[in-house]
Amino acid sequence: MKHEIIYPIAVLFCIIGLTGCETDPVALHIQKPFKYDEQYYENLRAYKNTDHTIFYGWYAAYGNKEGVQASYKQSASWGEHIAGLPDSIDIISLWMGIPTMESNPIAYEEMLLSKSLRGIKFVMPEIVRIEKFDTLELSPAGLKKYADYLVDKVFQYELDGLDLDYEPASNEYLRSRSNFDTLVKYCAQRIGPMSSNTDKYLIVDYYNYAPGSFVEPYINLLVNQAYTQGVTSMSAATLQSRYDNVSWCPPGKFIVTENFGDWWPNGGSPFTEADGNTLTTDGTRMYSLEGMTRWNPIQGTKAGFGAFYFDRDYNNIPPYFNVKRCIQIANPAVW
Repeated sequence: MKHEIIYPIAVLFCIIGLTGCETDPVALHIQKPFKYDEQYYENLRAYKNTDHTIFYGWYAAYGNKEGVQASYKQSASWGEHIAGLPDSIDIISLWMGIPTMESNPIAYEEMLLSKSLRGIKFVMPEIVRIEKFDTLELSPAGLKKYADYLVDKVFQYELDGLDLDYEPASNEYLRSRSNFDTLVKYCAQRIGPMSSNTDKYLIVDYYNYAPGSFVEPYINLLVNQAYTQGVTSMSAATLQSRYDNVSWCPPGKFIVTENFGDWWPNGGSPFTEADGNTLTTDGTRMYSLEGMTRWNPIQGTKAGFGAFYFDRDYNNIPPYFNVKRCIQIANPAVW
């Protein structure tokens, strides 16, 4: 317990000064969001439709922490609001679930406004495990029902696409790449570049166990969790080896991402470029989000970069310092 100590000399000064110890109200300086005119948002939406380097992130701060039973989060921090996301972000994977008018009306309204006004796309992530559903048989028929269940949610909740998180355990049905291919094919009948709903994204993300080349025509993006885990640094050589493992994927569909769960204070882990460089242009140490921003496979230009739990970058000064700076590095503003 903390005890407050009042020193006699302080009391004496108050008595002598009389009004000197009176406390006058002090106006608080509260930072308010910038307000922009319609032309700004029209230009922003037009930028989102150009050929540029995408920022892709898994976002969780809008939702309650696991185990918290409150109906929905009502936070005073812009870091825990979808409305507080940087305008220049392209795709958000809703890691804490899909906000609805019933489950989280605040996040739901902010999501819809961010879609229409700022051109941010929102996708539903799903760690694909058919075994989670007792009613689905481990068969092509079961995979078709699973695919329809997932895609139905995309349309039901007015989302922009589906993010299939492919991290199967060794004993799971979808560990078989041919079974995963079948799931992707069924999803692709209704969303993605081979469907009639080409405005809806079909995305596959993975860690170490990669999908096979069959999925390539059916997906918009292949996202690698190129996380600094179990090691202390990241390099261009490591990213190149990760891309070489899926070189069937065109570079323009490939995205690399860092894990900000552990590395957010510096914007990632220490990074070394292909030529051995470890410094940014200002002479300071380079970290992995910037390294991923600057890196491209030798085969061509990548689609983009991003981070898991990137919302923790809000805690830096200024908020989202690394995310905003790296988006600017990748896509310099035209003044």
